[in-house]
Amino acid sequence: MTPFGGNSLQARDVASFIHPYTNMVAHEAQGPLVMTRGEGVFVIDDDGKRYLEAMGGLWCASLGFSERRLAEAAYQQMLKLPFYHTFAHKSTDVSIELAEQLLAMAPVPMSKVFFVNSGSEANDTVVKFVWYYNNALGRPAKKKIISRIKGYHGVTVASASLTGLPNNHRDFDLPIANILHTDCPHWYRFGHPGESEEDFATRMAESLEALIQRERPDTIAAFIAEPVQGAGGVIVPPATYWAKIQPILKKYDILLIADEVICGFGRTGNPWGSTTVGMEPDILSCAKALSAAYAPIGAVMVSERVYQVARDNSGKIGTFGHGYTYSGHPMSCAVALETLKIYRERDTFGHAAAMAPIMQATLRAYLDHPLVGEVRGVGLVAAVELVADKATHQSFDAKLGVGPYLMKCGHQHGIVVRAMGDAIAFCPPLIISEEEIQEMGQRFGLALADTYQWLKDQGHV
Repeated sequence: MTPFGGNSLQARDVASFIHPYTNMVAHEAQGPLVMTRGEGVFVIDDDGKRYLEAMGGLWCASLGFSERRLAEAAYQQMLKLPFYHTFAHKSTDVSIELAEQLLAMAPVPMSKVFFVNSGSEANDTVVKFVWYYNNALGRPAKKKIISRIKGYHGVTVASASLTGLPNNHRDFDLPIANILHTDCPHWYRFGHPGESEEDFATRMAESLEALIQRERPDTIAAFIAEPVQGAGGVIVPPATYWAKIQPILKKYDILLIADEVICGFGRTGNPWGSTTVGMEPDILSCAKALSAAYAPIGAVMVSERVYQVARDNSGKIGTFGHGYTYSGHPMSCAVALETLKIYRERDTFGHAAAMAPIMQATLRAYLDHPLVGEVRGVGLVAAVELVADKATHQSFDAKLGVGPYLMKCGHQHGIVVRAMGDAIAFCPPLIISEEEIQEMGQRFGLALADTYQWLKDQGHV
């Protein structure tokens, strides 16, 4: 039995489908929060309650939840050509135009675009590209890909293996072979007492090189990283990190893959997170804000070096035996093209860069709160980490569920945030205004106060 009315949306939900990243036992008891409409940076549930969506859905709704131009672009393309594929020398006008626009705005020179339907598919494709590339070069042993602890790269078999979060591996028999993980570059959490940010970055680079040496450089094919780690806790790399990492990769002929699924398209204050942190990738994956999340689409961009090797190998084999039915789907490409057009016309990235210091300052105002250990972020992405002891950075016992409790308190106060353990993430639509940022901060403050009182009542603070 469920506590919901027999024909309510909540009861129908519990009876009908499985939710991602959800405790199914708990879900049967508490049911879903059902959203039915969107207006700007707000979403509205089935009872008519409004929530400021401080996560942009899943780091993705860059233009909010009611951009009619994107709906119209999808409608017009569905009338014109609702579907066609890109297999076997076929193409569409909209996929060609979108590929050209992506190459024109790439953070470093890129040669070709391969379309997919999600960030997970993009990073799964990246793995196959890397293996295909090294086989073509006659290097069958050079196959291992290094990711980072707390990195997030998706949930397919290969991309979930790249992801450095335990719950993505537990009982799924992951990671697969040839996937390695190096240190998480989170200075606040993993820096030694008295260690400067730059010294920590040096230690991270030395640890990576030691891993390469242990595994043998001739077995290491690539290093994949988000410019700013998203679902792992919004972890901004320490100063000098990429300046120290990239020479090591070049030294051992290791490809650098930038996972721009969250960071791409203005999120960090630049069009690409790679520019913000100083990465110069050989391969780049993107999705989410490519269509402002209005249609499923992602892309992989590869350098001329990578493309030429793959090209020649496909000529030898007779085909590049990889692709998806919906790669370059016309409707998704049309929505992405209109999204990029809106970004340019409205200077969305410039607006986001202007709002960034306001949001970061609004959240950093809570640094003096007894529960707040660190506030970190860049651009319009941030996290507030809750701790049991500010002096020692000691975390709460995970069984307490402090972060998830705050997230539920947020719902009571009309704000949607995301709890990644006890790190509370913010990634609002890029269109958010200064007034809405202040409202976001106030609603978060109410949820934080409720959480503190709950912990105090239980004797945990």
